[in-house]
Amino acid sequence: QVQLVESGGGSVQAGGSLRLSCVASTFFTINAMGWYRQAPGKERELVAVFTSIGDTIYADSVKGRFTVSRDSAKNTVYLQMNSLKPEDTAVYYCNAGHRGSVYWGRGTQVTVSS
Repeated sequence: QVQLVESGGGSVQAGGSLRLSCVASTFFTINAMGWYRQAPGKERELVAVFTSIGDTIYADSVKGRFTVSRDSAKNTVYLQMNSLKPEDTAVYYCNAGHRGSVYWGRGTQVTVSS
């Protein structure tokens, strides 16, 4: 079992920045790890992830503004969010894939006001 704990959400004005962190509690190194988000009334969507082979995938809506990074030794993934927009408002979920199973964190709220 892998537990994911997110931190770093909050409220910010448009144009501001936030940094999210997610720690995976496991002795194993997790390669596939990243971030999704879900806005009210919308489906959960990919934001930025590392694939199992180390590639990164970004949603078109965040390219150039968000950066996903990781510390593999700590099983931690980060999401640096710059130039935030009101449409970035959502609950952000950490996601990890390990040995055929998918794990989710509880989510952290990000609210961007105009």
